[in-house]
Amino acid sequence: MVELSPGAVPSPNIWHHPDLYEVENRAVDRAGAITALMQSLAPWAGRDVLDVGCGTGFHLPVFAATAGSVTGVEPHGDLAAIARRRVRRLSNVSVLHASVTSLPLPPASVDVVHARWAYFFGPGCEPGLAELDRVVRRGGRAFVIDNDATRSTFGAWFRRGYPGVDPVAVAAFWESRGWERHPVDMAWTFDSREDLEAVVRIEFAGDVAEEILAGHEGTSVDYAVNVWGRAY
Repeated sequence: MVELSPGAVPSPNIWHHPDLYEVENRAVDRAGAITALMQSLAPWAGRDVLDVGCGTGFHLPVFAATAGSVTGVEPHGDLAAIARRRVRRLSNVSVLHASVTSLPLPPASVDVVHARWAYFFGPGCEPGLAELDRVVRRGGRAFVIDNDATRSTFGAWFRRGYPGVDPVAVAAFWESRGWERHPVDMAWTFDSREDLEAVVRIEFAGDVAEEILAGHEGTSVDYAVNVWGRAY
């Protein structure tokens, strides 16, 4: 039985398909547009970084290359164990099995927060945002990376697969809480058609996935995201 932290919200992709999600992670934004934007707004060299919902720890080594310390928080016990193995040789990284709704960190202990597709539906994530208010130092900054369903090929797929998500309401939620929207154009770039098809099938329900694949050729997908940022 998988050990879950209180407050965890089930993820339909990485929780059940960590190997395929690794393929997806490697395909996302190979040009590094998201990382470049974050670095331009909040350079993390020598600073304390928190990765919320770090999953298998894919992004932890990127931060660890220059950060003073990196803490990954993951509510799914099995994924947290994979993340620990991934960073076992990195002395400035630790991985905690916990939820963003109850971060095991002292107040004002973090400079930069990264949450990528960990809290991306807006309303309902208020307890986690309150915890960020507690742990981020004055002068720090938090980033939430979210799908922009209003544009791009992937955005159209997302609207089809998740019609209950209102992108206008999501944007209004973040803006009403003082978060700034930074739109980023990137891409999914897969090494093979087989990889693309496998990832689409873990991101969307069966009938929707097959419709998407039938109407799309090649191994890449244009993909828009919003990087929501807040200064503390």
